[in-house]
Order: sequence, then structure tokens, then C-alpha cells
Amino acid sequence: MKLLVRLIHESKPIIAQVVKDTGVLINVDRARSDAHEGEEALVDVPDESCILVSERMRSLGAEVRILEEGIRHDEEECVDCGACISICPKKVFSFDKDWKLQVETKKCILCGRCIISCPHAALSLSY
Repeated sequence: MKLLVRLIHESKPIIAQVVKDTGVLINVDRARSDAHEGEEALVDVPDESCILVSERMRSLGAEVRILEEGIRHDEEECVDCGACISICPKKVFSFDKDWKLQVETKKCILCGRCIISCPHAALSLSY
């Protein structure tokens, strides 16, 4: 499960502390730091540990949002052109045997590249 973790104006090794405290391994999919907006990380944790990890992060001062899906795909608007396939760094998109676009939302790291490349605005981020 994906968690969007934000720290405002305070830099602490929260992810390392949570791994130490819970024993749950956390994969950092994406991270950024901004002097005005603080730090943000998109992390992936096992589904069964999602609540444990998010509660521990909150207790350490982080804002945490659980993301059920990364990208939203409007199948009615999509024309299966595949523009999103080559631009995606995590191979979220593929074609099935009938050339219909398939989306594996759990792989998404919310980079937004596919949204920019989609000529029919069939993709959006689920924040």
C-alpha cells in the first residue's frame, strides 16, 4: 500500500525510526525536499502493516495519507493510444493481447508524467 508522508519544517529520520520500531521494511518510491513546503515521500509498505506504519509515523509528527490507488484511468475517455506506456518510469501501463490499455495502479509513484502525455486527459492523480 502506498503512503504519502509529509514533514513540515522539521527534518527527522522518521522512516528509519519507523522501520526500527515496527520491523516493517519500507520502500521509498519517491522523495523530495523543499525549503518552503517541507519534505515529502511516497513510500510502499505491505498492506497488512499499513495502519501500524502510518500510526507510528503520525506519532513522530508526520502527516500521512493512505493512497488506495496511484493513478486514475478513465476508460471511457481513453482511446488506448499507449502514449503513457513509454513515458512511465515504473511500467504501470501495458497493452493486453487485444491492444486494450491495462493499468497496474499499485506500481504508480505519482510522478505525473503520464498525465502530461495523455492526449485525451484520461489519466489523473488520486490524492
